[in-house]
Amino acid sequence: MSFHLHSQYQPTGDQPQAIEKLAANVRAGVPYQTLLGVTGSGKTFSVANVIARVQKPTLVISHNKTLAAQLFQEFKGFFPDAAVHYFVSYYDYYQPEAYIPQSDTYIEKDAKINETIDALRHASTASILTRRDVIIVASVSCIYGIGDPIEYQKVALELVVGQRVTQKELIERLIKLQYSRNSIDPRRGNVRVRDNTIEICLPSGEEIIAIELGRGAIAGLSRRTTTDFEGAGDALQTITIFPAKHFVTPQDKLIIAIEAIRQELKDRLARLKTDGKVLEAARLKQRTEYDLAMLSSAGYVNGIENYSRHLSFREPGSPPYTLIDYFRRAYGTDFLTMIDESHATIPQILGMYNGDKSRKQTLIDYGFRLPSALDNRPLTFDEFRRKIPQTIYVSATPGAYEIEKSQEKSLPPSPFQREEPSSPFEKGGLRGISSDNIIQQLIRPTGVLDPEIELRPTSGQIHDVIKEIRTRIERKERALVMALTKRLAEDIAEYLRDKDINAAYLHSEIKTLERPETLAKLRRGEHDVLVGINLLREGLDLPEVSFIAIFDADKEGFLRNETTLLQIIGRAARHPDGKIIMYADTVTGSMRAAIGETNRRRKTQAEYNKTHGITPRAAISEIKASLIAPLADDDGLNGLEGAPKEIAAALEREMKKAAKALDFERAARIRDRLKKLASTKS
Repeated sequence: MSFHLHSQYQPTGDQPQAIEKLAANVRAGVPYQTLLGVTGSGKTFSVANVIARVQKPTLVISHNKTLAAQLFQEFKGFFPDAAVHYFVSYYDYYQPEAYIPQSDTYIEKDAKINETIDALRHASTASILTRRDVIIVASVSCIYGIGDPIEYQKVALELVVGQRVTQKELIERLIKLQYSRNSIDPRRGNVRVRDNTIEICLPSGEEIIAIELGRGAIAGLSRRTTTDFEGAGDALQTITIFPAKHFVTPQDKLIIAIEAIRQELKDRLARLKTDGKVLEAARLKQRTEYDLAMLSSAGYVNGIENYSRHLSFREPGSPPYTLIDYFRRAYGTDFLTMIDESHATIPQILGMYNGDKSRKQTLIDYGFRLPSALDNRPLTFDEFRRKIPQTIYVSATPGAYEIEKSQEKSLPPSPFQREEPSSPFEKGGLRGISSDNIIQQLIRPTGVLDPEIELRPTSGQIHDVIKEIRTRIERKERALVMALTKRLAEDIAEYLRDKDINAAYLHSEIKTLERPETLAKLRRGEHDVLVGINLLREGLDLPEVSFIAIFDADKEGFLRNETTLLQIIGRAARHPDGKIIMYADTVTGSMRAAIGETNRRRKTQAEYNKTHGITPRAAISEIKASLIAPLADDDGLNGLEGAPKEIAAALEREMKKAAKALDFERAARIRDRLKKLASTKS
């Protein structure tokens, strides 16, 4: 279980020095270091080389799901034999529980869980606890509670060939681990019994374990993939079956936890009645007693996370167990943390706790939740900082926090409460910053320079942009347009389509698993231009993009500060003819700083090319089939390939299977796809 890097390329440019310094710092125990790498310089490749050299399990944290998906795909390509997993929020849609006192409005929690992403989360935790060659690419959801890793591992079922156990005992154990019996159409987290064989669909959704029983003992164990349900599978001598849900408490401890919840309810009701809050007390009593009844009978209840402190036997105010605790459970502090696009990820982690606390406190004050619900929360920034060991910050525009940590200077109480620059670029870039732990990677393997930047007035900007886009279309190049709001992005995309330009928009309301495919369509030429706000910034690999239009460049703020502008500029930095046009009527300090830093980098890159006789060339990046886009369809049928007759036959089998399982909604969706396929053929 070691990391073996697979790549057709060797480190070039200033990648070798960056890799050597980063790896040496890790071996020397340096706690914090920063890789300042320009867009297109191969920062992910450099980090992959570091992982291969130091052989440490790694947690990669990204600030958005789209970038996390790209990183997952890249690391999976570099380490095809390792356990590379994708860990993001499993909600396609999430409306948190809330109460608005001003209008006496209670908003019930409403969420649509994406079962495929939930399966990927289970695959992540199972791999962490069973092997060492693990890379988890996560969004900031990794700082939210997912259950105690100690109990998760403790209640896991260890099975060995020859072990004495009856079918009834085994089924009871599996039900306590939150597995469900399904003899018709077993899916992940389900168990099916056929004669003397118990088949378990693992919660990771990847494998099926078959347990053959005979004479009161396990006669055989085998494992096969979910695509080969009827196959013989690979024989095993032993297997560990982890719970079907992350929040699992052993039965003996569950009884104690329920009593602790009852006691808290009793104390809280007494306090509410003393304060004259009779309605709130009645509301809390009804809700909590229902939840306790469900916990007693089923061992699980919707909203169980609100009781996580009791179920995990934690002290009030103590941090929740998160994905990071699974790393610490398995490896102690012998793992790496890579914070990608740290200038955006660090502030996001910093802001999670207070918003969550404010919402829950209102629910508690008005009798919707017990005070212990506050302990179902994300980590505070200080808790997060203490839990992660050696850290590599990666960004083309690192923030003041990362720079100071890498320089090992004392920090203020909060990393962003400062009167001096919030970004090192406000005072002329990084020229005055020197540290062995800040490694710059400014040279691209392709020799491409940072793009040219041009300023143009806002008058007639849309018509000017259309002219520029059509020029790129003629050259078979792609373009991006950056707007300030979702509505404006949609309107611009629609206007461009009216002008016979194949345009699409991309923003946060586009489903998580659909975003990679939208980007792939741009690269393939199915879209000529994408219009976006924030998602078309950090880290995206779009070498076909040669032109970016930035509307309202002089609207100073989060979307147009110097860091954001530099990140936008970087999206055209993989093309030798990259060009940025900022549409503005004034030149702000942020614009001036971004242009100054870009020109500094261009000068360094041009001098390197001249010294080494390098001619810039276009980046070549294979457009790989997305590893997660096929999961976007709830039917799981996007991956079907082959002749129309074969596709139709596969669809018909799935439709009948769904109908047999009484899943008529899914059967109807597949029926509609069959009709669409038939009309296409005709």
